[in-house]
Amino acid sequence: MYETTVGAGLPLIDTIKLLHESGENITRIRGVFSGTLSYLFNNFSVQNKPFSTIVQETISKGFTEPDPREDFSGNDVARKLLILARELDLQNEFEDVSVQNLIPIAYQNIALEKFLSQLHVLDEEFQAIKDGQKPGYVLRYIGDLSGDLSQDKGNLEVKLVSIPEDSTLGQIKGSDAIFEIFTESYGEHPIVIQGAGAGAEVTARGVFGDILRLSKHIN
Repeated sequence: MYETTVGAGLPLIDTIKLLHESGENITRIRGVFSGTLSYLFNNFSVQNKPFSTIVQETISKGFTEPDPREDFSGNDVARKLLILARELDLQNEFEDVSVQNLIPIAYQNIALEKFLSQLHVLDEEFQAIKDGQKPGYVLRYIGDLSGDLSQDKGNLEVKLVSIPEDSTLGQIKGSDAIFEIFTESYGEHPIVIQGAGAGAEVTARGVFGDILRLSKHIN
């Protein structure tokens, strides 16, 4: 069992698997997969601080990988999105995922210390993105699985989007993860799963839950 591979302790894979195996037609899955990038953009969207300052706060709180570019590259979100695609029996590979890397090319492969000392180079671009939004909109870094999911492959995108603050994905706070599961039966009203999407305690609880489920099959 591998519930914690996406969404830590949230019952996401279990829910998707049950829906799919029961014959429910899942038409789209989208959400904020990364607790790290959730914290980053939840705070940057509403605080009057430079982007690099929020990045440094995110690092200081221990939310990032040792090299934060692993989070900002979008590859972690892409891997999680691919896991969900395969739960729907789609034949997508990692190369099929369109990923928006938040780090400029010139800074993707330089030494970590050098990158961390130049975080301010990110400020102008992200401030312009923030300022260019419609009133009442916020930034979220999302994974989006869509298309005709009854076919062999779906459309997998990992990207930064601007959405209304009062929307489902726009209203999250802190470092929460949130997922919308759209199905044929539920129509325009998705199933929403939200909560702590990262952290040792919630992940450990999720693993323990899998162990308990497995124990029921042992004679």
